[in-house]
Amino acid sequence: MNKKAINRLKVILAEKGKTNKWLAEKLDKNETTISRWCTNEVQPSLDSLVIIANLLAVDVKELINSTLEEK
Repeated sequence: MNKKAINRLKVILAEKGKTNKWLAEKLDKNETTISRWCTNEVQPSLDSLVIIANLLAVDVKELINSTLEEK
């Protein structure tokens, strides 16, 4: 089974010029947790994704990769 990147958090943080440390501080989370989210090792909760989207001023849909297969 291919492990597909589910979230785009790392990309969006880079586009916005923000760091894992910045996000960890804003969410009161450990930097290791943010790193694991950015590498798609684990996924943030939907509630966390909504908060992250608000912090980064993006639509929550921008944080998630499409599940549809490209043709």
